[in-house]
Amino acid sequence: MNADKDLNRGGAETRSNLLHKELTEQIIGAAIEVHRLLGPGLLESAYEECLCHELTLRKIPFQRQIPLPVEYKGVKLDCGYRIDLLIDEAVIVELKCVEKLQPIHDAQLLTYMKLTGKTVGLIFNFYTDVLTRGGVIRKALSQPSALRASASPRFK
Repeated sequence: MNADKDLNRGGAETRSNLLHKELTEQIIGAAIEVHRLLGPGLLESAYEECLCHELTLRKIPFQRQIPLPVEYKGVKLDCGYRIDLLIDEAVIVELKCVEKLQPIHDAQLLTYMKLTGKTVGLIFNFYTDVLTRGGVIRKALSQPSALRASASPRFK
């Protein structure tokens, strides 16, 4: 079995014992509010700005557009990776506005999680008519990642 689990589709780790369950529910609630007021069709940057405002209103701490260098053989490489949002130092959030989420979007989130050692991540696709119908994906890593030792994020 793969170390990562898509918690919306089952797996050994259930929603009742989800890591950072309360926090992820608050984040999803904030994203739903943004989508409810704006609807689909705007640029990703507009949703990011509004979600950041909503998180601020809800007093949920976050950082945005965090550079994520990759360390290779002792050299930090700025490969242009940026995490859209890191919520409360615990949950990575990637924002999309695409017709359909692709496997590459899952891979991106999982890579960010592995590089930072964070165990929980969310993808929001604001293109959907109703965010809760295919526009929210939760991911969790059930084991520490081998990539963690080779990466050195600029935050902790």
